[in-house]
Amino acid sequence: MVNNINISEALCSTRPIIDVRSPKEYQQGHIPNAINIPLFSDEERAEVGTTYKQVSKEAAIEQGTTLVNPKLLNFIHISKKAAPEGSAIIHCWRGGMRSQSFAKHLSDNGFSELSVITGGYKAYRNYVLDQLEVTIKIKLLGGFTGSGKTYILSELKKLGHQILDLEGLAHHKGSAFGGIGQDAQPTSEQFDNNLFREISKLDRTLPIWIEDESYSIGTVNVPQQIHTQMRSSALIFIDIPAEERATHLVQEYTQVGDHLLADSILKLSKRLGLEKVNLALELLSEKKYYEVALLSLGYYDKLYKKGKNREAARTVTTISRNNTNHYENALALEKLNL
Repeated sequence: MVNNINISEALCSTRPIIDVRSPKEYQQGHIPNAINIPLFSDEERAEVGTTYKQVSKEAAIEQGTTLVNPKLLNFIHISKKAAPEGSAIIHCWRGGMRSQSFAKHLSDNGFSELSVITGGYKAYRNYVLDQLEVTIKIKLLGGFTGSGKTYILSELKKLGHQILDLEGLAHHKGSAFGGIGQDAQPTSEQFDNNLFREISKLDRTLPIWIEDESYSIGTVNVPQQIHTQMRSSALIFIDIPAEERATHLVQEYTQVGDHLLADSILKLSKRLGLEKVNLALELLSEKKYYEVALLSLGYYDKLYKKGKNREAARTVTTISRNNTNHYENALALEKLNL
């Protein structure tokens, strides 16, 4: 049996979600944890689309049927692995022919409970964008590069506070060095989807700690409404001496490989200047990691101060700390009781 289900009901369900769109569509953006069982490959989808536009809908359906028929048995095998209980939620782009035909095929071959998402992935995206417009209570954590803000957020979470780790979701730490050791970044669309999933787990009536970020984190963008709320939130700035932060950066980055560090330094050529870049590369070749870190912090500290000066109207609470003991710094923030 196949029935229809709206997106809010689908997201509340514990049943597996099967996305039958092409791999490229899925990669661009998908419901987190949805399993991709593509009805067509990227090339096949393009071919069918061309036939639809240049010939007719009927010809496209016939071509699609010819392409899909050899895969029908395999669809059953893969779907049984994805949904061993015989129950699943199916969707395509708009809840149309791809998802309906796929669900009917499974229903005809032993699957007992199947639902198709009304409006498909498009309905999900609209739902996500609407939900990201909702106001949240933000506690914004700021600090110069190397302060360990991400680690502090992790400690705050262990202490029972709500957090949103934007850099973790973006797979990037924001600086020229931020992609080192990280997984490939998601698309901005998928970043939205993953961010919505995390927000949906939180109580929006209670404060949520977020690290102060630029609009762009590597190649992804923070949703405009969320970033606007961040910019208007009071800032809690943790001030740690540059020497301590440089030591922290050395501990974090020296095991990744000098070639990756050199590549990141070269990304700063226009901003840092050729003379300082060459000096940083020379220090790196001599394994003087601490000196490289201090040199880099000179640039990033100025950049952060420039951003703070542009937002002088916001409320800033500064807390000075002597080192990067993340647990102790999290406790100090907790005691502020702001």
